[in-house]
Amino acid sequence: MHDFPKIKTTEALEALYGEPGSASLRKVAAQLTPLYRNWIMASRFCVLTTVGPEGTDGSPRGDDGPVVSILDQQTLLMPDWRGNNRLDSLRNIVSDGRVSLMFMVPGSATIVRVNGAAILTDDVDLRARFDQRGKHPATVIVITISEVYTQCAKAIMRSDLWGRDDAAEVPTTGQILAEMTEGEEGGATYDATYNDRAMPNMW
Repeated sequence: MHDFPKIKTTEALEALYGEPGSASLRKVAAQLTPLYRNWIMASRFCVLTTVGPEGTDGSPRGDDGPVVSILDQQTLLMPDWRGNNRLDSLRNIVSDGRVSLMFMVPGSATIVRVNGAAILTDDVDLRARFDQRGKHPATVIVITISEVYTQCAKAIMRSDLWGRDDAAEVPTTGQILAEMTEGEEGGATYDATYNDRAMPNMW
C-alpha cells in the first residue's frame, strides 16, 4: 500500500486549481437542445459508466447507426445488444440508477457527456423499436438526462486519438486470455477465429 499524501477536502482541491472557465459552466444543459440532439444522433459509440454495490463499471457501447435513440428531450433509450453476459452495467443499474455517458464521433475532438438516472426494462414495445434483422435486445436502458454538455477537447488533442494506429504495440485478447488461464483458453486461434464467431451474434 502506497502512502501518498491525500487531498481530503474540496477546499484543498480547489486551491490547487484556478476558477472554472465561463464556457465550461455555460455549455451545460438540463435537457437536449437541438444541437446536442444532432450531435448525439451522429454518435455510433459511447462509454456507459455505472455504479453499484460491487463498485463502478465502464462499458463500451456501439451500434450500426446511433448508439442511442432519443425518446424526448429528457430521455434516451439504449438497447442492450448481445455481449458476454457478465451484465456488470445492468446489475449496477438495477441496484443504483446513476449513470454517465461519453459520446464520441471519429475525427471529432469533441466528446458529449450525459449524466442522469437509468432504469432497465424488458418492455416489448420499446424492445421492438430496435429491430435488427428480426432480432430485438433482451432489455432497453431508459436514461433520464440531468445534464448534457461538451467535454474539453484537450484530451483527444493530446492523445491524437483519431490520428494514430497503435494496435501493433498492444497484446491481443487471445494473448491476454491465454495469460490469465495459463494457456487453457485463448491464444492465436482465438484471435484468428474471433470475427467469424462474433459476426453472427452482433445483435
